[in-house]
Amino acid sequence: MNVRPRPVVAELVTRQTPPPCAACAVYDFGICRAASPAWALQPGEPFEFQGSGHTVPARRVVFREHEMTEAVPVICEGWAASTVMLSDGTRQILSFLLPGDLVSTALLFDAKANCSVEAITDVRYRTFNRAELKATLLKNADLLERLSKAWIEEKSRADQLIVDLGRRTAEERIARLILNLKDRLALRGMVRSEPMEMDFPLRQHHIADAIGLTPVHVSKVLSEFRHAGILRISDRSLTILDFARFRRIALMR
Repeated sequence: MNVRPRPVVAELVTRQTPPPCAACAVYDFGICRAASPAWALQPGEPFEFQGSGHTVPARRVVFREHEMTEAVPVICEGWAASTVMLSDGTRQILSFLLPGDLVSTALLFDAKANCSVEAITDVRYRTFNRAELKATLLKNADLLERLSKAWIEEKSRADQLIVDLGRRTAEERIARLILNLKDRLALRGMVRSEPMEMDFPLRQHHIADAIGLTPVHVSKVLSEFRHAGILRISDRSLTILDFARFRRIALMR
């Protein structure tokens, strides 16, 4: 891919006192509830994490590849992307990060980040101390199960990316990316039905960098989907108008 991505503005991370965890829409979804020492509290006793919260504006860097960190970040609000920058200035987006996602399961075991993380929208995230999280992991079977699922899902997305880049058509790649995001958002209760609508802050260059196409090619395919009455994309939202047909496109071989 010869098209260079839009530049990412330098970091501007604001540290702030986190809002109450129980008020978070994805508190029960991710590792947050499982990582809390609720097993040590009396029934009904509230618990709030003492870790720090951070806010990053859109198009800023959360952290860079190979940066050393003792923190394990979890996305609370907003969309981000894990990326690898190539020597020619282009990039590969490895995964889109949604509320409730660990930024990287590898950070649980290694202090060096194997990718950069960039905010697509304004992002709020919370950090766990690695040593404390690992200690809790040894005492909490629910946390172990949730982290195992997060690792399996991350590995599955990486495997699927290899197949998509190597064997699938442009139409299949784009349809599968959108349906994968739809499924992940639906698990978080973030998809509206009849018609199926979801937040979609991605631009053509995000999609292109995620599936190995050029923004021009992405624009062409999305236009074909729109003209066929399959999709409707407006400012920061996407509606699937013909789900059955769109699913057939994504799954055809």
